[in-house]
Amino acid sequence: MGGAGGTREAVRTLNPGYFALVMASGMVSMAMYHQQAYRLSVLLLWVTVLSYLVLVTVSAVRIIAFPHAFRADLSDSGRAFGLFTFVSATNVLGARLVIDGHTRVAAGLLIVSSLAWLVLGYLIPWTAVLGTSERPVVRRANGTWFIWVVASQSVAVLAAVLEVDIDGPWRQSLALLAVVSWSIGVFLYGAAGVFVALRLLLYPLLPEELIPQYWVGMGASAITVLAGARIVEMAEAPMVTATRGLIAGTSVLFWAFGTWLIPPLIAAGVWRHVVHRISLRYEAPWWSVIFPLGMYGVGSHYLGQADHLPIVYYIGSVQSWIALAAWTITFVLMLHHLVVTLGPGAR
Repeated sequence: MGGAGGTREAVRTLNPGYFALVMASGMVSMAMYHQQAYRLSVLLLWVTVLSYLVLVTVSAVRIIAFPHAFRADLSDSGRAFGLFTFVSATNVLGARLVIDGHTRVAAGLLIVSSLAWLVLGYLIPWTAVLGTSERPVVRRANGTWFIWVVASQSVAVLAAVLEVDIDGPWRQSLALLAVVSWSIGVFLYGAAGVFVALRLLLYPLLPEELIPQYWVGMGASAITVLAGARIVEMAEAPMVTATRGLIAGTSVLFWAFGTWLIPPLIAAGVWRHVVHRISLRYEAPWWSVIFPLGMYGVGSHYLGQADHLPIVYYIGSVQSWIALAAWTITFVLMLHHLVVTLGPGAR
C-alpha cells in the first residue's frame, strides 16, 4: 500500500515510543559536542529538532484522526509506557538547546515536559496496569517500563542544566524540581526492575519477546548518572546542599550497575538474532538501543568530570563514538525503511 493509503496506515499504527529517535539524536549530539566535533553536533541537533517537530505533528494527527488507536495504546501495558518518550525527548532537546544558549526555549520545553510527566505519570499506571482486566499484569512487563524512569530523570537533567543559567527566585524552584524528580526516578527504577525481573523469572521468554527496549534498563541507569552529576554541579541552593553527597555517591553506584548490564544485554542480542535467527530488519524500537549507548557516553563524561574519575571520563569518550556509529547505521536503515514503505511503489 503506497501513497496516501500507506501514509494513513503509518500514522494509525505509529509506535508511541518513536520519540526515542529524538532522544537518541539529541543525546548523540551532546556526546559529539563534548568530543569537540561541533559540526557533527550541530547537524545532529537539526535532525533532533526536525524529528521532534515531525513526530509531534504526526502524533497530534493520530490522536485526532484515530482516537481509538490512541486509547488502545493507553490500555496496553506493553505499549503505553512508550508515551513517556515524549517527555524524555522534550527534555533531551531542551538540554541540548541550552548548550547553544537557547535558555528561554529550553525553559518552555521544561514546562511542557513537566506537565506531561505529571499527567502521564498518574494516567498510564492506572489505564495500563491498575485499570486493565488482564491478570497478572506482570506477565506483560518489559523493558518499556523503564522509560518512565528515563522520563523522570530527564526532567531532573533539564532542571539542573537550567538552574545554573537562571538567576533569581526560579533557581531554588529548579533545584527542588531536579532533586525531587531524580529521587522519584531512583525509586521508579527499583519498582520497574522488580516487575521486569519477576516477568523474566516467572514466565518463559521467547526470542520474539526479547525486544530492543530492554536496553532502556541500562539507559535508565545511565540517565540517572547524568542527572545526578548535573545536580552535583548545580549552583548553591538549600536542596542541593542537603543532598549533594548522597546523590554523588548514588550516581557512582548506578554507573557501575549500568556498566554491568551491558555484557548480558549484548549476550541477549546474540541469543535472539544469532542463535534464534530473528531478523535484524529496521523497526522503531531500535532507537531504544541507540539512546542508552549515547546516554552512557554522556553520563560517563559528566560523572568523570563531577567526581574527578579519569577512567570513567575516558570510557565516556570511547562510548560516545560507538554511539555515533550505531546512530548512523540505524538512521540509514530508517530512511531506507521509510522509502520502501511510504514511497510511490510501496505495497
